[in-house]
Amino acid sequence: MRNRDRLDTAWRLAVALLAIAFALFPVVFIFSAAINPVSSLNTTQIIPENPTLDNFRYMLDNPQHSFGRWMMNSLIVSTITAVLVVVLSAFAAYAFSRFRFRGRQGLLKTILLAQVFPNVLAMIALYLILQQIGRVIPLLGLNTLGGLILVYLGGAMGFNTWLMKGFFDTVPRELDESAQIDGASHFQTFYQIIFPLVRPILTVVFILTFISTYGDYLLARVMLSDNKTYTLAVGLSLFIGDQYGQRWNQFAAGALIGAIPTLILFYLVQNQLQSGLTVGAVKG
Repeated sequence: MRNRDRLDTAWRLAVALLAIAFALFPVVFIFSAAINPVSSLNTTQIIPENPTLDNFRYMLDNPQHSFGRWMMNSLIVSTITAVLVVVLSAFAAYAFSRFRFRGRQGLLKTILLAQVFPNVLAMIALYLILQQIGRVIPLLGLNTLGGLILVYLGGAMGFNTWLMKGFFDTVPRELDESAQIDGASHFQTFYQIIFPLVRPILTVVFILTFISTYGDYLLARVMLSDNKTYTLAVGLSLFIGDQYGQRWNQFAAGALIGAIPTLILFYLVQNQLQSGLTVGAVKG
């Protein structure tokens, strides 16, 4: 019996180690490329000869490019988009979860149907819409961070509303009724009673939205055309294109620096994130 238990533990440990190695290999390879003094993928080794931090210094100090601005643009777009998605989706999910009104089921199905078509397929329409909006409100037009946030909001609202509604449905309605018997309005009920209970799913939606917008390349590349308005993903692509030549080691160094905000965010909200994913998996 003991031998069988040891065998089970051994193969599970082997599978876990294999999964960890598979997940970490790209990160290790990128780190090796970032500290490699030779800018070539063909000569990149896991442990390079004469490792250096010059690529990190180049990305942070060289005025030839706008790495700091690109990173700040990504942080602004991702943070504002994530906050607005959480707020608007929470209000919509609360309404669909708690109120019964004519057309409710139709609206829910319409929201779900709209998510079938990804933003990429609507790229031309989005481009023309931003072009028209920009003639009236320049801050929300093409080649602006406001316009890019507007596009991301439209693509993220539907799915997150459904995700939050499933979580909101698990909160007992008796809590709402008790609060309203005590004289609370619908907004007070949402903010003081429901909001603390659904905080984990709000955190999950925030961080998923932040990550998806922070790393998006395609939509940002189409909607932004000025080097000063580029996001981090679009700006870094110049290092493997023509403008800055094919500098894979500096591209890798920039990618590692750009991952720092996401790692910090994960560290700060890891407890809420774990709770939101597990509770949502069981009850949603």
